[in-house]
Order: sequence, then structure tokens, then C-alpha cells
Amino acid sequence: PPPPPPPRTFTEPLHVGRPVLVDRDVFLRRAAEVLDRRWLTNDGEMVRELERRIAARLGVRHCVCTCNGTAALEIAARALELSGEVILPSWTFVATANALLWQGLTPVFADIDPETHNLDPEAVRRAITPRTSAILGVHLWGRPAPVAELQALAKEQGVSLFFDAAHAFGNFLDGTSIGNFGACEIFSFHATKIFSTLEGGAIVTNDEVLAGRARLIRNFGFDGLDHTAVLGVNGKMNEICAAFGLTSLERFDDLIAVYRANYLAYADALSGVPWLRLLPMDAESGACPYIVLEIAGDAPVRRDVLLARLHSRNVLARKYFWPGVHALEPYRTLFPDAAARLPRTCALAEKVLVLPTGTDVSCAAIRKIAAILTTTNFE
Repeated sequence: PPPPPPPRTFTEPLHVGRPVLVDRDVFLRRAAEVLDRRWLTNDGEMVRELERRIAARLGVRHCVCTCNGTAALEIAARALELSGEVILPSWTFVATANALLWQGLTPVFADIDPETHNLDPEAVRRAITPRTSAILGVHLWGRPAPVAELQALAKEQGVSLFFDAAHAFGNFLDGTSIGNFGACEIFSFHATKIFSTLEGGAIVTNDEVLAGRARLIRNFGFDGLDHTAVLGVNGKMNEICAAFGLTSLERFDDLIAVYRANYLAYADALSGVPWLRLLPMDAESGACPYIVLEIAGDAPVRRDVLLARLHSRNVLARKYFWPGVHALEPYRTLFPDAAARLPRTCALAEKVLVLPTGTDVSCAAIRKIAAILTTTNFE
């Protein structure tokens, strides 16, 4: 029989991380309340309510909302009083390192476990020097970092441990919500996340002193009407973003169900393809925010050819987080020899493909995307 025709192009583009909208009427009602109160920012009622609800959902004592996730990282680093070097993965979004560099800290990249895509504790150990003040773990793709191992290493070496949990809101480690580990954890509520505040972020912690310092730093350092106690910045979340976040949080469980179903649909559609590895996600209790594929070295088609094929059919996949932060500026110039210490990061960067998911991606679309990936008779 003749080979099957190539799958048709999608009429509308399918994106990785397309924003998820909220109930418009509910959001506009909350926005109207903000306007009626004329309290638009500066720790207003909506922000405080959102902080309470996030803390309750995660089971943490304190949530400090910020204007974005990068600001949350910077404020956390300042509140932790870090200095010198901070160890982190290169296999992450560039903001993880940028936040440290903006605080005058030196990012030191450690290699990853290729099975989990998260930091390898032994690589972290090898990267520790007398100048190390902290380890910054990343729960990449929402999958928990090796918390216990990193915690033991941080305690042994007398350094701080905190986490970039930008991908991990709604996920768990051994039944405990991400957000409860290390000195503090940082979330992003950017528009591309399942839970969004349009733009925003948060620091969550069970440390009351640390939370208090973060609140001071977030608001220019003010501890009274006309008095500052520390060097601060304007890192506050505004009321409209908080209103969107409250509305988003109300449908978060329904959204998680959609993302889980999409992950399972991809797993089914790609199950018979030995040269494609779908990175495992917890589809029972956690969110599945990303669909991450690894293209095997013996695949009949290269990763970049697959990417071009998908793009030509309006499937806007991404090769996150290629080429690794260490290979981006300014880090490529600052640390020209970093790649030699990151062989597994460099290898992984050449074979990862992230596919669209979310409320705009149906099971029928997933089957078509799988057909585009696995049809080998056309380029």
C-alpha cells in the first residue's frame, strides 16, 4: 500500500505555554472591587487574600507575593544574606542564574542527572568551594529535585539551600507540597504557567524571620511610614494581578485535570515509538505542566528536523532549555570553560523537545502531533 500522507497543518498554531484564561465575569467583578477601593498596589486586600490562600493550599506558614518570579529569586537571595558563589544547574531558564548575578553573586553551574533532568548531588558536591554560600535547586518541569540529598549536603557543608519552583506549583514530593523545602522556595505565576497572576511570583517559607525580611525588601525596605530598615526594591504584586490570581486559583484543580489528561494522551500516542522517551510525570497526584520528549541518538530523524517539521505544521514546539544557561551570554564569556564540567547537560540539550499542552490542545490534536512526529516518509 502507498505510504500515508503527511498529517495536515493545524489551522491555528499550538503553543508551548499559551496563557490560560480565567472566568472573565468573576475576574472583572474583582477588578471592579479594586477600582472601587482605589487601593491598586502596596499590599492591598487582594494580594493579602491571595497570599493566605496560597499558603493554605501549600501548607506553608508564609507566602510573600512579588511582581514576578525573577524578583522573588532576587529578594530571596537578598533575604538569605548570600555572598560569593551559589551552585545551580545550567539546565534551567536563564532567569535562575540572572537573579543571582543581579545580586552580585557568582553562579556556579553543576551537572544534572540525565534520568531526572535535575541537579546531581554529587556534581554539586564537586562544585563546592570555600566561597559557596548556597545551593539553588530547581524542580525542573515540575519534577521534584533531590531534596533530601541536597538538604543533607547543605547541612554538611554549612550552606543555605533554597529552590526555584517556578515550574512546580501544585506538585508534591512524597505527599508534601512543593513549597515546604529548603529555607524557602520561589514560584513564578507568569502568564505561561498553569496557575497565573498575569505576571507575578512568590516566596514561600516556614521561616517567620526570613518571610519578614522578604516583605521588607519587597517594599523598598520600609518598616514604617517614613523609615527604611534595609536596602529594598519595588518587588510588590499589584491588586489587579492578585485578582486574576484569585480567579485562576479557583479553577486550578480543573486545569490540572486537563494537563494530566493531555500527558496521558501523549503517553498513549507515543508508547510504541522506541526512539522517543516521554519524561515521566506524576499524573496521579501532581500537575503535568510540560510535555518533555527526548529524541534518542539512533532516531531515524534528528531533533532539529522534527522541530522544523512541527513548526511547518503550526505546532510551535520548543527545544527548552537549549543550549543551557552556561552557553548564553553573559555566562558564555564569564565562564568559557563551564561546558567541560557539564557533559550530561550538553548532551541532553541536543535531544529535548517540549510539546504543546493545555486547554487549547485536544486529544485529537495530540494524536495528530504524534503522527507528525512519527511519520518518517517526508521532511
